[in-house]
Amino acid sequence: MNYLELLAALLALIGGLVLFFPARRVLEKLKDSRAAAPVFFISRLILPIAFLIVAFLLKLDVLRRAFSLSQKFYDYVNAAIIFLAALFLIRLVDTWLLYRYRRRHISFPLPGVLHGFILFVFYLVVLFTVLKGILGLNITPFLATSAIFTAILGLAFQGVLSNVLAGISLNLTKSFGRGDWVKIGPHEGVVQDTNWRETLILDRASNIVVIPNNTVASEMIINFSHPDTKTALTIPLKVASGAPPSVVLDILREAAREVPEVLSSPAPVAYILSYDDFGISYLVKYWVTDFARKYTISGDVARLIWYKFKRNNIEIPVALSEKVKEVVRAVGAKEAAVADAEEKERTYSDLLKSGLLRYQEGEKAGELLVSPEEVRELAGRVRRQKFARGEVLFRQGDPGESCYIVARGLVRGEIIYEEKRKKYTSEFKIGPGGIFGEMSLFTGLPRTATGFVEEEAELLEITAEHFASLLGQNPRVAEVIADLVSSRNQKNLEFLRKIRELSEKDIEASCNKHTILERLKKLVSLFKGSGA
Repeated sequence: MNYLELLAALLALIGGLVLFFPARRVLEKLKDSRAAAPVFFISRLILPIAFLIVAFLLKLDVLRRAFSLSQKFYDYVNAAIIFLAALFLIRLVDTWLLYRYRRRHISFPLPGVLHGFILFVFYLVVLFTVLKGILGLNITPFLATSAIFTAILGLAFQGVLSNVLAGISLNLTKSFGRGDWVKIGPHEGVVQDTNWRETLILDRASNIVVIPNNTVASEMIINFSHPDTKTALTIPLKVASGAPPSVVLDILREAAREVPEVLSSPAPVAYILSYDDFGISYLVKYWVTDFARKYTISGDVARLIWYKFKRNNIEIPVALSEKVKEVVRAVGAKEAAVADAEEKERTYSDLLKSGLLRYQEGEKAGELLVSPEEVRELAGRVRRQKFARGEVLFRQGDPGESCYIVARGLVRGEIIYEEKRKKYTSEFKIGPGGIFGEMSLFTGLPRTATGFVEEEAELLEITAEHFASLLGQNPRVAEVIADLVSSRNQKNLEFLRKIRELSEKDIEASCNKHTILERLKKLVSLFKGSGA
């Protein structure tokens, strides 16, 4: 081959690239247009098309005479045309298959690494066939040389090859895919991509972690997104041995159930793990589907557990020496006495601010139903309880023998009622000084609303026992309350009838002053008889 033929070959190569790159740039701009399908096909076939055009141009008589091109040169051109035509057909079939899956919104069954490797093998087979069959070249020495060269490259690129093979293995076994939440060794995150060399995951610190495929293949892989997105989370904790295990287990399950992101099926479960000198070890287990919010959900469950433990006087033990324990007990006793006095004073103040023990209308509207001393006495018995945001106080239809006064925070009530066979929801909110749940206490009706803690709150719970004690000392208060409640329920009669949990008998009783009064008198006699 002379210099002119080498120049012609070089110009042909440059001409093919000149056609390829601008055409590809134009196609990239058109990929989101209405002609997306033709653009997709042409973009994958533009490479063989560009060089086929240049190869056919080389066969023009003008170029043959200008460069004095020999027949041997045109043998190579013909071989190139055959190779490019075969390349075009292979890519056409491959593009057609890809387009079918793409149109149906189904992922291609072959992983990207394996797909590219198979295409490369096809191209190599076509190349050797053209060299042997069209040009008549003896490719045996080339294959032998290639084997030696491949061995040298294999030793030089041993790490790279191991990554490639590991990548093919991972893709074939489908251990994970893009978008899956996984744990690979110490790294936990969502898979961003897997290529021929490495796997990229986005960890919880929003960093991209690049892990070589051979490292991935040798590590233990936990895929949290398969066989489905449902994953179990656990919280281990230790509780003082004085707390009844049945109460602790109920609280753990209840706390998990009240977090909205926790699945109701399978239901949360709790176990006793072990006993030791410091207390009893427990484990609560619950299922979620949004693994990305793992720590947020676990934090919500743990937060509710703390509040429920506090209200039930359940302690989490801390290891202390005996001398330290003695000092703590002495200091704790003094602090407890001071704190108890302060809390009673706060409770007294909150009771005075509420409307529970005051006339609601008439000339005496706003005045106390009982003396301040009796309010202070009640403050000594009422418990101030802290509730976390999201907790459920009670549910519509539950039996109720208490009411709450909001000392701090916000409570939301939700009433589900039916009208013309359709369900509707009505909501209301109660802030500091407001009363919630008094209807069940006064009338004995089931709860007519579901109570949610909208913001972290401190509530004063007035139980039936507390209320009966107050009524026993002030019988006239029962008449005032009976009159107030019956009047209010008569005004809301039509709405009460829409609440499915209330029977017609219940509604009639709640609107009758004498029935309510009898209920309150029975309440007083019941607790007097029990020695309250």
